[in-house]
Amino acid sequence: MKFYLISDNTDTLMGMRLAGIEGVLAHESEEVTEQLDKAMKDKDVAVILMTKKLIDLCRDKVYELKLNCPKPLIVEISDRHGGSNVTETIGKYINDAIGLKI
Repeated sequence: MKFYLISDNTDTLMGMRLAGIEGVLAHESEEVTEQLDKAMKDKDVAVILMTKKLIDLCRDKVYELKLNCPKPLIVEISDRHGGSNVTETIGKYINDAIGLKI
């Protein structure tokens, strides 16, 4: 089982490659959706890492996959600018999934 990165940032991609994690760059919604579908079909991928910007670009698609597909796990990561608020993201995900506001 392996990790796979979908990033909008070359620095994040290079950093993850140094850690042994392969991935791709994507900038447009169509590219992100295509790469996400490709990664979801790969039986070896256990965790898909995505930068916050790309998750925001395709939020409905990502949430649909998180709610309906048990594998692989989709995880939001910060890029080198560190603009991610994980607590807010988890709270929104729970609210969208079951209607409970935390």
